[in-house]
Amino acid sequence: MTARPATGAGDDAGAPRALLLIACALRIEEAALRSRRHRGAPEGYSLLRTGMGPPAAERAVARSLAEPRMRGAAVLATGFCAGLVPGMHPGDLVVAEETRDPRGAVACVAAEHLAEALARAVPGRTVHTGPLIGSDHVVRGQERAQLRATGAIAVDMESAATLWTAAHTGDRTGPRPVAAVRVIVDAPEHELVRIGTVRGGISAFRVLRAVLPAFYEWHRSSLLPRR
Repeated sequence: MTARPATGAGDDAGAPRALLLIACALRIEEAALRSRRHRGAPEGYSLLRTGMGPPAAERAVARSLAEPRMRGAAVLATGFCAGLVPGMHPGDLVVAEETRDPRGAVACVAAEHLAEALARAVPGRTVHTGPLIGSDHVVRGQERAQLRATGAIAVDMESAATLWTAAHTGDRTGPRPVAAVRVIVDAPEHELVRIGTVRGGISAFRVLRAVLPAFYEWHRSSLLPRR
């Protein structure tokens, strides 16, 4: 598990602007997010690899947000996911309107703005918006249809735990902006046995590598006064 400020991000403990914590679970996801640097990165953004599964995500995010420099930080969960809706393809993007797990739902901030920013960052890719549900295991077969029946459009193992922890970590600066963006690597008609071994995994990696500018744009918008 790693938590390091992104190179050149300018993490100043006394910086007046809220930071951005980008959380992912897997080494391959971290590698995609670190493989390209972009102008316009917010000051003090950090990339956190939590490890796989809800408990690992909860522990890592809680530990990171307990640091004094992370007071008021916005949190964005990202990485790969399984699509639940027929017609989805590897490389499509999912922007959560809310995340769900057995404890309840966490509403995401400015999901529509984030979806628009992603469409600009990766033109030609389909961006889906809707509920993102959490699971403690890899979802296959009939269970995918059961989750879709709840209204969810995609499932992963860490986003719901990440955002629940972020939303319920005490912060005297007010509600914490949270969001979740996932790249589909596995879909009803395109099930993968292992990430990175087929074309769909490669496509998802390339898309994840390209979306950082949209994350930065969302973060800047989250700092503006809310109407």
